[in-house]
Amino acid sequence: MPEFGLQLPDYPWDTMVPYRKTAEAHPDGLVNLSIGTPVDPTPDVIRRALADATDAHGYPTTHGTVEVRQAIVDWFERRRNVPGLSVEQVMPTVGSKELVAWLPFLLGLGKGDVVVRPTVAYPTYDIGAQLAGADFVAADSLDELDAETRARVRLVWINSPANPTGIVRDVDELKKLVDDARAIGAVVASDECYAELGWGEWDVQRGGRSVPSILDPAVTGGSNDLLLSVYSLSKQSNLAGYRAAFIAGDAAIMKNLVNSRKHAGMIVPAPVQQAMTVALTEDSHVTAQKDLYRARREMLLPAVEKFGLRVEHSEAGLYLWATAGESTWDTVQRFADKGILIGPGVFYGDAGEGYVRIALTGSDENIAKAAQRLSNG
Repeated sequence: MPEFGLQLPDYPWDTMVPYRKTAEAHPDGLVNLSIGTPVDPTPDVIRRALADATDAHGYPTTHGTVEVRQAIVDWFERRRNVPGLSVEQVMPTVGSKELVAWLPFLLGLGKGDVVVRPTVAYPTYDIGAQLAGADFVAADSLDELDAETRARVRLVWINSPANPTGIVRDVDELKKLVDDARAIGAVVASDECYAELGWGEWDVQRGGRSVPSILDPAVTGGSNDLLLSVYSLSKQSNLAGYRAAFIAGDAAIMKNLVNSRKHAGMIVPAPVQQAMTVALTEDSHVTAQKDLYRARREMLLPAVEKFGLRVEHSEAGLYLWATAGESTWDTVQRFADKGILIGPGVFYGDAGEGYVRIALTGSDENIAKAAQRLSNG
């Protein structure tokens, strides 16, 4: 009997079952700060837009309506300092994870090709390479690669702000990565899903700088050739359940991606496209949601430090990347004993050993509970 099915690694979060059981046994209940799923309501203005578009009797287009694409173009100029995109250079996608997983395949990568992803990274970058039959390499710079590997690089993933570390790459760092990749003819895809959630020097609402995009003219030199930016509305707008995201960049690559996705039936539902249009044109809900996360971060961070962890990076995004100088699993167990479930750093590559990822995506009540438990030692 032949074997069927892709030979992919087991889904890592399944290993958390025993720790979850421990945390659930806490007398005051479980506080789940492991997977960063939004817990706050989807804004009413977006929900109304979805409801108003439910008479969707015809097939939607893969490339997206002109309205949603224009909203994406306008958003890039208004929020990301990226002027000059055309509606032909953008496309909605079925969430960003789908795009991350399938991009190497849709770009035509295969055996012998190399996908580079950050040293500590979201595991779907590796899965995408495996689905295409390509190799993947963990590196934060092409300078880290030997000549043979470098010659085979076809796709370089950047994640800024990064999941799980919260690292932000400034304009100079992004420009060097772009210049190095272009020198060998590789595509650079930048996963920028946390760009609206900068803290400290990157907190625009508190006088900081905006997180730069890979498509910022200061990075690109005025050309979007070989560059792609990926963004999701899951975090900024609480739309994780809508699967609402988009990609923008190189016009020739986009034309090919649209054509390939037409054949494969990768289409964002029409009501979701309408909801995206509204979400991208209404900024006040994004600021309000960020205010909630900022307050939760300011409550949780000192409690984590009081519990004996050192928080590193975490200058943007929805996580605290922290270490107690011990095994990842020992830290996960100590939190579980407090009734708190967190993410193991080892899920994000070998360099994540000794670290944990603590999500800010808990309700105000649960963040307060976690802070109190950690502060009490």
